[in-house]
Order: sequence, then structure tokens, then C-alpha cells
Amino acid sequence: MKSLLFALLAAASAAATPVADHLGLQFWSLRHEFEANVSKGLDETKALGFTLVETAGTYGLAPADFRAQLTAHGLRAVAAHVDYERLKNELPAVIAEAKTLGAEYIVTPWLPQAEFDAAAAQAVAADFNTWGSAIQSAGMKFAFHPHGYEFHPIPGGHGETPFDLLVSLTKPGVVFFEMDVFWVAHAGVDPAKLLAKYPGRWTLLHVKDLRKGGEVGVGTRSAPAEDHVAVGTGQLDWSSILRVAKTIGVEYYFIEDETAAPLQNIPVSVRFLQTFQY
Repeated sequence: MKSLLFALLAAASAAATPVADHLGLQFWSLRHEFEANVSKGLDETKALGFTLVETAGTYGLAPADFRAQLTAHGLRAVAAHVDYERLKNELPAVIAEAKTLGAEYIVTPWLPQAEFDAAAAQAVAADFNTWGSAIQSAGMKFAFHPHGYEFHPIPGGHGETPFDLLVSLTKPGVVFFEMDVFWVAHAGVDPAKLLAKYPGRWTLLHVKDLRKGGEVGVGTRSAPAEDHVAVGTGQLDWSSILRVAKTIGVEYYFIEDETAAPLQNIPVSVRFLQTFQY
């Protein structure tokens, strides 16, 4: 039986979006399945048709064992999410684990600071430059995934945000970024415009949608569960987002489904992304 992705690709027109060949799944989407049984989570991932994935830990398995499980299921980890504190305190071990997984990217998805302001951005930028250089030397890339609380204006900064400062203080070609379009929009920022603002820095994209009528302009690190909806059913302007993402060279697109029913909603998102024309 053909996988969902292969069936959709066969049905799509010759002008299908470039997302098709670079679409993966962020394992956080199926965290409950993985927590119960790693093999079941991998079975579900494969059944949904994915071959590319982004990890969110190894669920108690040694990296080599997790890599073996991925390979047995025909899956390839192109990116690995790692906590900030682990990068700060265990960088050589993190690099070794990511290499074992076969990852191209090490991504940190969360900052420990309770208040992310200009001073915090300067401290974080220094860490990112150090880690990015070490990870680059190991043959991989480092990226940061903002969650929306980085986009409030700096007092007296003429509209500049801590995120803007973070980008300006980190080294192009050493520090990259992974946009989560939901959290950017939730913070009241236009994802397409933010992608265009920093070409060459955004190389990864989390693809998820925000419910029509859902609150925007808050950037509070959290959102009601019902505001997470299947891609293409919400309020985001996918034509603009995907067009700019292609133009600036985004390498991988990961579905991260945080809806209440990911196994039902992921196929809806996949179908939209494989057939959407822009």
C-alpha cells in the first residue's frame, strides 16, 4: 500500500510546491505515542508517509539505538532539538549525539530567560556564536527556534525587538534560525515579511496554522489548544509564506502538529502542502 505522501505526490500536478521534496515531521507532534512506545511512534510516522524527521529527544534510547530504529523504519533525522542548558553544559556530548543520529542541524527551541530583553539577547548571542562555530566545525549547522516572546519592542529601540538584536549579534553562516509560523503570527508579526527581512538566516520552517479568529499580537509563550488547527484551515497566508520561504532558500519544512488530534489533522496538513499552488 502506498504511503500517504507518495499517493499525494502522484496525484499532484507537475507544478507542485517545492515543499513536497523537503517535508518532514517534528516528532513533538506524536510525543504521546513515542512516550508510550517508540516503535509505535515510528510506525505512525512511517504510515503517515514521512521519510524526513526532526527529533525531540530519543525517549530513553541511546542515540545509536534510536538511529537504528529510524533506519529500520526508513526515516532520516535531518534536525535534532536540544535544550539550551544541555548545549551550555554538555556541548561536546550534544554534538556527538547529533552526529550519531545523522542530523544536519542542532536546534535549540527555548530560552531559559524569564524575560527576554536586550541584555538577554546579547548574552544568548554570545552563546549561539560559540555553539554555532563548534557545531560548524563538526560538520553540522546550529539554529534557534523562537516562540514569539522574542518579538516585543525594546524600549527606546525605534521598533527593534530582542529578536532583531539577536540576529544582528550572531554570525551569518554560523547561526541560523527555524521559523515557527504559528508563534510568529501569534506574536503579531507577519511571517512572510520576517522571512524576507533576514534572507540566508532562516533555513528551517515549522509549518502550522492558527485558527481563524484566534488571538494574535500577544507573544505570551502559550496559546489555547483550540487555536492550533490543521495547515490550510486557519488564518495564515500560505501563498506569501511559502513563496518567500522558497525565494530565501528554506531547506526543510516540518509539520509540528499541536492540535488535540494530530493523527487526524496531520494528513489534512500534508494534503494541503502537497497540492497547494502559489
